[in-house]
Amino acid sequence: MDAPREQVFHAWTSPELLARWWGPKGFTNTFHEFDLKPGGAWRFVMHGPDGTDYPNHSQFVEIVPLERIVFDHLSGHEFRVTAAFEDLDGRTKVTFRQLFKDAAEFEQAKMYCVEGNEQNMDRLSNLLTGETVKD
Repeated sequence: MDAPREQVFHAWTSPELLARWWGPKGFTNTFHEFDLKPGGAWRFVMHGPDGTDYPNHSQFVEIVPLERIVFDHLSGHEFRVTAAFEDLDGRTKVTFRQLFKDAAEFEQAKMYCVEGNEQNMDRLSNLLTGETVKD
């Protein structure tokens, strides 16, 4: 990401900013709960471009300021997300990992996960560089 680590981490931890970029192209979000602490809940609805609503429930596992966010996605496909942030002389390397609880669920989801996550990171990059978040 072409932004300092503090700015990138803030975009991941500010519900107002996160709601603007989280999800693939065309998705919007309505956050209902965002308790950023281990054991805290993150509940929101992703609204698909076709009008379909996708309720999401996650629970934060670990928050290491400026370094790492870990949460378990508990609704639908169950998986753990680990996002790590590394300072690269004013830029930020974001490492994003999803570990599915069930291999069969991973096989079902992998067809759309890679592209969806790439779009998600593109939307974050656009937010950080001041561009309009492309829907």
